[in-house]
Amino acid sequence: MSSPSKRREMDVMKLMMSDYTVETINDGLSEFNVEFHGPKESLYEGGVWKVRVELPDAYPFKSPSIGFVNKIFHPNVDELSGSVCLDVINQNWSPMFDLLNVFEVFLPQLLLYPNASDPLNGDAASLMMKDKKLYDQKVKEYCERYAKKENIANSTADDESEDEEDISEEEERQSSDDEIPGHADP
Repeated sequence: MSSPSKRREMDVMKLMMSDYTVETINDGLSEFNVEFHGPKESLYEGGVWKVRVELPDAYPFKSPSIGFVNKIFHPNVDELSGSVCLDVINQNWSPMFDLLNVFEVFLPQLLLYPNASDPLNGDAASLMMKDKKLYDQKVKEYCERYAKKENIANSTADDESEDEEDISEEEERQSSDDEIPGHADP
């Protein structure tokens, strides 16, 4: 077993033995989901997200890939893909960091101190700079709608079923519009 794979195993085990719920994908240690709670005394407090982690073969010398699975409204998180824009994970990663740093320091800092001048979500950044009160309201709205513990298990399935409901409601409205006016039901 090479040194990077021992380190990967040690870091994942350390994360599993901490307070985080870790769900491996394909029974390996290179892809897994972690249950992440919004930091206390932040707009995200009370929110629960499933965060997908992919470890490259060269981990810890190359940074992990981190992404939110369920939706979050934040200037530095892409709303569609969940990708995170965070220098310490992307450009400034060091093998001195481990997965616990990501979940105990880096992600909480990201949520506590969003950087609207380097956005992945332009709408969130713009709203944060123009109307902080409305931005705060939208963050809390997203937490209520998408970041509940009971929803994270099927967060992508929930989004799809909501979309299907929206489509079926629209189809109902269209079909009732198609009825011929002036003909009463017998």
